[in-house]
Amino acid sequence: EHLAKLIGHASRIPVRPDVFTGLASVYLDYAVFATALGHGRDLHDSTLVLAAEWPLVSQIRWERYHEQLIATRGQLTTAQMDSAFTAGSMRLFQHILIRVPASALPMIEQQKQKEATSVLMQAAVQRGANFRQLVQKYSEDPGSKVRGGYLPASPRGQWVAAFDSAAWTLPPGAMTGVVRTPFGFHIIRRPPLAEVRDSFRVDLANARTNFLDSLYMDSLARDRRLEIVSGAPARVRAAVPQIVAARTDERALATYRGGGAFRVKDLARWLLALDPNDVRGITTATDAQLTQLVRVLAQREILLDEVAKAGVQLAARDWEQVRAEHDSSVARLERLLDLSPEMLKDSGATPAARVHVAMAHLDRYTEQAITQGTSPFVPVPPFLAAALREGQDWTLNPAGVARAVEGAQAIRAADSTATGHAPTSAPTGLRRASGPPPVPAESPRPATPR
Repeated sequence: EHLAKLIGHASRIPVRPDVFTGLASVYLDYAVFATALGHGRDLHDSTLVLAAEWPLVSQIRWERYHEQLIATRGQLTTAQMDSAFTAGSMRLFQHILIRVPASALPMIEQQKQKEATSVLMQAAVQRGANFRQLVQKYSEDPGSKVRGGYLPASPRGQWVAAFDSAAWTLPPGAMTGVVRTPFGFHIIRRPPLAEVRDSFRVDLANARTNFLDSLYMDSLARDRRLEIVSGAPARVRAAVPQIVAARTDERALATYRGGGAFRVKDLARWLLALDPNDVRGITTATDAQLTQLVRVLAQREILLDEVAKAGVQLAARDWEQVRAEHDSSVARLERLLDLSPEMLKDSGATPAARVHVAMAHLDRYTEQAITQGTSPFVPVPPFLAAALREGQDWTLNPAGVARAVEGAQAIRAADSTATGHAPTSAPTGLRRASGPPPVPAESPRPATPR
């Protein structure tokens, strides 16, 4: 009834069951938070912090474990680095770009080509010894300009075809002529090892780490006999629009040796940790893409199991980072509700009385955020909400949601009759919770939630 009034009078919010369900879930999370404050629960307890910051905690533990893995592999020797540079399977280039817009007229392109030719002549006079100075003066590639024009060492095929073809003909110390690519005109140089020894060593070590990490992840899946369950893609598609129900779905998406399984509820946990931009495409993804998604997430689950078995713990500096993140989230919610443990302590003699006060603050906040639009409506961080709901009997009643939709429709119709305007629909104004995306969209090495 409360949500029906709030949404019924909020003309910018469409009156639809899916919108109601989403808003009701957010309201329920806030209600659990407000009730916890009213009962005097310690929201900074270590157990709660670990659960509420699961993505960050998992990422840090993986990083500590990854440091141990790297240490066991040993460092690259000077001989190995020299050999890799001589072999040439990884090459480091330096370039100057004279940019040409895609829409440039032929006259402009000719002018840019003359400019590039002039720069090439200046470089040729000193056989490339002044290349870094010319980069600073002429190059229009901001990414590499700050590094003196140097590009990361990489295998063949990393750059656009015209650039790659010209660059890979160069012996150390040599330069190309003017090379045209879709970006403009380039002058490319392959520096000798003595000039780039330190940066080449770093790039080579990173490439080696990425390669060995990939082998490690593949070996985990192979050794644990990871298998995707038939029908997994359909279950993934069904889980996305029903993410709340999916949190308790025990059906398996993948199995692995030792009785382990990656279940729909595990998928739901990971989806809450992923960047929302990545999650939106799941419902339209192919079966092959969803199968690969399940495989990758199941591998990460196995990886975290390996991290746990290794007994990796958070260091003091890690705890500081995790607690700071958690404390910031709790403080923001308290500010939005205009609540604090100290204020509630003085507001009522019993827990029930303090909960009543906390819920009154919640109702005032939701009216400001939903109906009036004068306060930001920011969801409770999902892992904090899930941790607070643990062991509680808070649930969403579909029949109740249906009645609320009908009530809101009646209120909206009455409002539109009174004002003489037809009901309107617009975006809800819900915003993503603050903070960086929990998992990188792409990662060169096996990433855990972030």
